[in-house]
Amino acid sequence: MPNPITGLVVAGSSLISGAIQSDAAGRAAKAQTEASERGIEEQRRQFDAVRELLKPYVDVGGPALQQQQALIGMGGPEAQRAAIAALESSELFEARARQGEEAILQNASATGGLRGGNIQGALGQFRPAMLQAEIDRQYGRLAGLTTLGQQSAAGVGTAGIQTGARISTLEGDIGSAQAGGALASGRALSGVFNLPSQFLGLQYGMQGRGGNVTPGFGFG
Repeated sequence: MPNPITGLVVAGSSLISGAIQSDAAGRAAKAQTEASERGIEEQRRQFDAVRELLKPYVDVGGPALQQQQALIGMGGPEAQRAAIAALESSELFEARARQGEEAILQNASATGGLRGGNIQGALGQFRPAMLQAEIDRQYGRLAGLTTLGQQSAAGVGTAGIQTGARISTLEGDIGSAQAGGALASGRALSGVFNLPSQFLGLQYGMQGRGGNVTPGFGFG
């Protein structure tokens, strides 16, 4: 007949084993959760670093676009006049216009046409033509800044999408780890809680075959 002491030893061993398995499952789930959380934190840190790195380029793109719109009249006539006036009064435009006018006068002086009507007409047309050329050049310079800002903003957006996808994956890993740990712990503990019914079933089976059951936990 089965020894009651043996039954107690088996039950105790199963209890300890079940507790160890449950604890191990919980610790494994915790470790994986913490690893995924560190991964999420690092992904966010990297995205913040990329955004901060591209911020100066993104910031310059918006104002450049607004100035482009002002130059071509999209911001209204007042904004266009202000943008053109700012160009015309700039040090760069003044220096170029002055150099051009001096070159015209020097050329006319050298050819003896300083007092002619042609020189006066050339001087009268020079500044408006120069201003138009400066507007075109300024628009092109601003276009470069606008493109740079647009590309930088797109880079931040792409980094954000990629970061979101990676974080979503890591959060899924956290859920899987916690669910797996809970299931493993549940299986380990359910085996422990089923021990009494298993022993009772074994005892009744022995009785059915003519065995004697002692009053204690186990068999006589």
